[in-house]
Amino acid sequence: MSDKVIFFLIQVLNGVQYGLLLFLLASGLTLIFGVMRIINLAHGSFYMLGAYLAFSFAERTGNLWLAMLIAIPLTVLIGLVLEAALFRFLYHRDHLYQVLLTYGLILVFEEVRSILFGDEVHGVKVPAFLDFSLRLTPTLSYPVYRLFISAVCIGVGAGLYMFINYTRVGMSVRAGALNREMVQSLGIDIGLIYRLVFALGVALAAFAGMIAAPVASVFPGMGNQILIISFVVVVIGGIGSVKGAFIGSLLIGLADTFGQVFAREISGITLYFLMVLVLLWRPEGLFGRAT
Repeated sequence: MSDKVIFFLIQVLNGVQYGLLLFLLASGLTLIFGVMRIINLAHGSFYMLGAYLAFSFAERTGNLWLAMLIAIPLTVLIGLVLEAALFRFLYHRDHLYQVLLTYGLILVFEEVRSILFGDEVHGVKVPAFLDFSLRLTPTLSYPVYRLFISAVCIGVGAGLYMFINYTRVGMSVRAGALNREMVQSLGIDIGLIYRLVFALGVALAAFAGMIAAPVASVFPGMGNQILIISFVVVVIGGIGSVKGAFIGSLLIGLADTFGQVFAREISGITLYFLMVLVLLWRPEGLFGRAT
């Protein structure tokens, strides 16, 4: 194959990898809103939290995998604490209260990050056994770690799909998203479902930050940057739909990647143009429920 074809395939791989990473973020975001009806502007901060925890623990242990093993349970615990201390009081409040509280959380996370880690840009080393590239042509190669990210995201996505669709807890989650009052009347603890969903959403966002840290660096404001794109994914896919989050993430990943490569001057609006086209066709999103 020619260098141009290989270059095109590399961009496809980059777009898919970026899209799958967005899926980890957007799936948690769409679950939290779809089940709990909470607009969580702080979701990007959980992505930043995961990246900084991976950086911190990897620096201390010298091993990214061990850092993740320590950080993932910690993020689940943080999610449970936040839900119990703050978010449970928002379930029956207007969305304005949710926006104000979660925006306040962004400011708190940024200030704590600045105090603990400073305002410098940090790097996380790629694990040694993945720190090489596949030679595609004499001039083009592709990093193996990016392929690893894609494989991990696919595995997590498949596990999430199985959990939501084929377990009793997953069925309760789906039922709670459709009609929480009916779920409560059947004797299911909807509060427990909310805690589980919120902790899962936090863990997914944080995990995305952990595995992205070696290729995207760790820097102030990184969560705010990706939050807007995650909301675009959720809107395109349909609020509350994990399948929609998956398809929307791939569309955004490919659109953003090819926009940056072939139309840099207008790349900043390509994502929003795609969102407008989808909403003109399906106002509730690709897999959203019409209301």
